[in-house]
Amino acid sequence: QVQLVESGGGLVQAGGSLRLSCAASGRTFSTTCMGWFRQAPGKEREFVAGISRGGINTYYADSVKGRSTISRDNAKNTVYLQMNNLKPEDTAVYYCAGAERNLPYSRSVYARADEYDYWGQGTQVTVSS
Repeated sequence: QVQLVESGGGLVQAGGSLRLSCAASGRTFSTTCMGWFRQAPGKEREFVAGISRGGINTYYADSVKGRSTISRDNAKNTVYLQMNNLKPEDTAVYYCAGAERNLPYSRSVYARADEYDYWGQGTQVTVSS
């Protein structure tokens, strides 16, 4: 079992930045592939970014590519999502997720919510125009 707790959300003006954190406990973090998803009101949950166990391979949704960076610190059992140049359409609840199996190096695989076994409770990000 892995417990995931997100933090770092908040209210920010368009063009601003936020860094989300997700602290993991339980299963060995370094053997867990991680992802960030988001869900806006009235919309389906969507993939934002993913990172392999060792942190070498990263994947992004087109909507955030170039504005966001996913990273992890396995010594601290934490995964991060740095988001820059935020837009009102980035407003959503952001969730981190963990996958037990060693996911293939493919964005399409990391983007599948059903590949993940563990989910955090979410953190709200609101971007004002």
